[in-house]
Amino acid sequence: MSHLTIGNRLEKNVTAQSMYDRSNSLTSGHRACQGCGEALAARCILDAAYIATDGKVAVINATGCLEVFSCVYPENSWQIPWLHSLFGNAPAVATGVAAAFKRQGKENVRVIAQGGDGALADIGMGCLSGMFDRNDDVLCVCYDNQAYMNTGVQRSGATPAFSRTATTLPTGDYLGNDVQTGKNLPKIAMAHGIPYVATASVSNIHDLEKKVAKAIHLKGARYLHVHVPCPLGWGYPTSETIKVARLAVQCGLFPLFEAERGKVIKSTPINAPLKVEEYLKGQRRFAHLFGKNASSDALITLQNIADDNIREYALVGDPNE
Repeated sequence: MSHLTIGNRLEKNVTAQSMYDRSNSLTSGHRACQGCGEALAARCILDAAYIATDGKVAVINATGCLEVFSCVYPENSWQIPWLHSLFGNAPAVATGVAAAFKRQGKENVRVIAQGGDGALADIGMGCLSGMFDRNDDVLCVCYDNQAYMNTGVQRSGATPAFSRTATTLPTGDYLGNDVQTGKNLPKIAMAHGIPYVATASVSNIHDLEKKVAKAIHLKGARYLHVHVPCPLGWGYPTSETIKVARLAVQCGLFPLFEAERGKVIKSTPINAPLKVEEYLKGQRRFAHLFGKNASSDALITLQNIADDNIREYALVGDPNE
């Protein structure tokens, strides 16, 4: 790639979104909320996949926010082959599409299944696990905004501890979503021993695009879990999506890593971990943990979760190494 001028800097390795000829897989005109992390991540991921495959990519989309705001009959914002499936069967439909391409001798067309945490962690978990178990040649992307945002911000299997949702309203001694509930989808994917699992954040586009470019060319089942803050459901200003996503990474609550065949091979280090309060305090869904009814025990529990992630994924190393 040639050098390009970005602002007042001379950049060599720019993101697809900085290229004047990017594909705009998800183009303007959709109905996403201002500051939607999912819309930004989807455009970045699919533009990166389009470039990596020279346009030979097909996308299967589960029902959810991404499908609803991008494709309202008779209009849609997709400029790539795109198919809407049911809420829970995107991985299964993608498996069939990949098999059809193989039967036609078009294995160079890469297939992506995508959905939110509700579609993949809950409603479609059986189809997702089946795709992993069969090692189907599909890249599955989960846009994790940690609740059912499209239907009113209800709790999902990916909703974090102590989070306020429409179905986990803090009342009395109840401080929101229980600590013991939920599913860690990246670990579940790793437990299947599939070729590739990675986490990514909309706050780090370079890292996100590199993981997409790597995953799209691998054979077999691959899984990418992307953290996408939701200003409406989380309760923060629409201009702060990238800031909120970055804080989640920097405090350790959302570790960035890659795994192959069930083993972590690489993680993105945190130079100076922040306290979880820095991430939580700007979101209305955690407001009940602060102020006059502040819960130090809840904050300690969340800090322990972040600290465990930092140790498990070796996010902080020896600065002298």
